[in-house]
Amino acid sequence: MHLPSHLPTLRRAVALLGATLALSLGTLPAHARALTDSESYDYFHDIEIDYAGGMLKLLGSGIDPNLRNDKGQPALILALQSPSPKVAKVLWEARGIDLEATNNAGETALMMAALKSEVDAATALVAHGASVNKDGWSPLHYAATGGNVEIVKLLVAHGAKLEARSPNGSTPLMMAARYGSEDAVDALLAAGADRTAKNDLGMNAAAFAISGGRDKLAKRLQ
Repeated sequence: MHLPSHLPTLRRAVALLGATLALSLGTLPAHARALTDSESYDYFHDIEIDYAGGMLKLLGSGIDPNLRNDKGQPALILALQSPSPKVAKVLWEARGIDLEATNNAGETALMMAALKSEVDAATALVAHGASVNKDGWSPLHYAATGGNVEIVKLLVAHGAKLEARSPNGSTPLMMAARYGSEDAVDALLAAGADRTAKNDLGMNAAAFAISGGRDKLAKRLQ
């Protein structure tokens, strides 16, 4: 089928339809193939401009959804960080996607969605099986820092550890007390978070609030 050159929109629609059918029918090759230089540019450019159709076409041709950019960022984390929500959705639904892949900072896709307060993304990732717990910094630490109460409640409802400890012993409540919203603080307290716990520096949640200039909140936490 030869489309006139002046119909780029129709071209894209046809490409998107073909790639979508390939994914839905499970016709992706069993083993992802290597990219050409041109495909590598298109792959990360599609993330940058949030072009879901282009990403669908590349994945439909057998490209690995877990590729990393030159800074070690997995494609899904990069899409969530941008943010490029349409491409992120294509990636987390892709066959073979590794939802637990981490970047050089040890962050997972769910942690990035939590930090960016992307409720729909966090909900979808959990529904697709992303782990709500992780040694060291956890998704709940990131949700508490981002301050979105919906994501905090989502993670707690799915078994996130309230007293998860960061490398220096800080808990999600401590992070919420300094960086997050008061709604996030209240949600953690309502779920049973320990306001008296201290990190390796001897700081509790109230001390974290004071360090963030939140004296009124600190008094509530004492």
